[in-house]
Amino acid sequence: MCVWCTHSVCYGFHCIPCGEGRNDVFSALLTHWPKAPKTVVYDFACALEPYCMTREPDFFANTLFVINSFHAKGHTKCAPTAFLSTYANVDPRLARINSSAAECGNGGLNRIRKSVSYMSQDRAIIYMKVFLSIWNRLRVRKMKGIDM
Repeated sequence: MCVWCTHSVCYGFHCIPCGEGRNDVFSALLTHWPKAPKTVVYDFACALEPYCMTREPDFFANTLFVINSFHAKGHTKCAPTAFLSTYANVDPRLARINSSAAECGNGGLNRIRKSVSYMSQDRAIIYMKVFLSIWNRLRVRKMKGIDM
């Protein structure tokens, strides 16, 4: 699991031995940020928010958990308060969030998926760290307008 900013820069990654669950995302946020992020855009924010608020209400008190437009289509039973678009209609700053940044970054990870699948865990972690370091460096250089 990778944590991405709105510019598709990877803040960090977390190895998950089996399917991703709420606790994996909760643990990554809690252990890697001294203060909770203001906004968390996540595929299953509808389930993540109550989980986080139940376990660490003080830490996540000022965090908005939302589902991006792409994933919102599959959440037919969720209240509108779970969707980024609901808040973006009121706060134009939220409309400017690149809520698909993680999808872009995850697409980049697909380039190494097969190679990593043949590696031991130790080597896979090193390989991913190097790949993401280069990925981040290229993204930052692009943001600064530095020719590559």
